[in-house]
Amino acid sequence: MNQSQMSSKIHDKIQIAGFKSNIKDFNGVMEKISRISRINSDCVVQIMDADGIAGRKHVMHAAIHAVNAFQRNENIAKDLGLEICVRTSAQRQISRALDILGIQEGEMNICAVAVGCDNGVMVKLGDFLGEMDDSVLEPDETVLKKIYNISDMELETIGSIERLLMEKTSLLILEK
Repeated sequence: MNQSQMSSKIHDKIQIAGFKSNIKDFNGVMEKISRISRINSDCVVQIMDADGIAGRKHVMHAAIHAVNAFQRNENIAKDLGLEICVRTSAQRQISRALDILGIQEGEMNICAVAVGCDNGVMVKLGDFLGEMDDSVLEPDETVLKKIYNISDMELETIGSIERLLMEKTSLLILEK
């Protein structure tokens, strides 16, 4: 199997959705996500603050990098879900990644990533995360520039915030 076929196969196992949520019980939400993952042993679910996301392609790119990092034993985190968060945030430090993309109680936009889960996983997540709304995954350039400390020149050089954050994710491979 060549790299393109392998990437396509991984791509087929990754689901991404946005949610408009109001988290009242953080621990309860995390327990429900754990329960969903335990039902299907190959299922990993990660939820992140969608305000730090630069679009669906950005998240898919990061999730593929996370899965590949685990396959090569080059992962930063011990958990695939957390690795997805680290790669999406383009950070090597887990604490920094959680500062950027971590979930907290209250109203927030959520990006959910599911790897190796059944097709109904996003519906199950919607039962407690709230309304599924992929519009929350659309990048807000002003917010993202502030979160990731991106200069106008850096953005002009790359062309789009989505491509810039995807490039930063790719560069994590080179950093040790």
